[in-house]
Amino acid sequence: MKQFKIILPEFPRGFHLITGIINQELSPEFPQTGLLHLFIQHTSASLMINENFDPSVRRDLEAAFNDIVKENRDYYTHTTEGSDDMPAHIKAAMIGTELTIPITNGKLNLGQWQGIFLCEFRNRGGNRKIIATIIE
Repeated sequence: MKQFKIILPEFPRGFHLITGIINQELSPEFPQTGLLHLFIQHTSASLMINENFDPSVRRDLEAAFNDIVKENRDYYTHTTEGSDDMPAHIKAAMIGTELTIPITNGKLNLGQWQGIFLCEFRNRGGNRKIIATIIE
């Protein structure tokens, strides 16, 4: 088992394809067969696997999540970090903090239209940190 820390560049709010970053950082370490576990060390961002081809999917996901979890609700009490903070925590709880992806023939075994995404729910989330564990 090997473990790595990946520090992502700062992304604006939205859904960002990071498969290329993950491959660039880790692919020399991939075994022929194994698992890659990714864990994001934040409570206002998530990781997900979704459509990697059509960017309109990312825009639609952003619009849908903003519709489902609205900002500036009267019942929010966690508001000192801005109107995007509590909604970001709720969205992150809905999607989650980790992914496990099979490694086959030394490559991530994602489906043809699948990609790894950073779901940035803050207007300014900063550099996000991911712990990547490769299991042979």
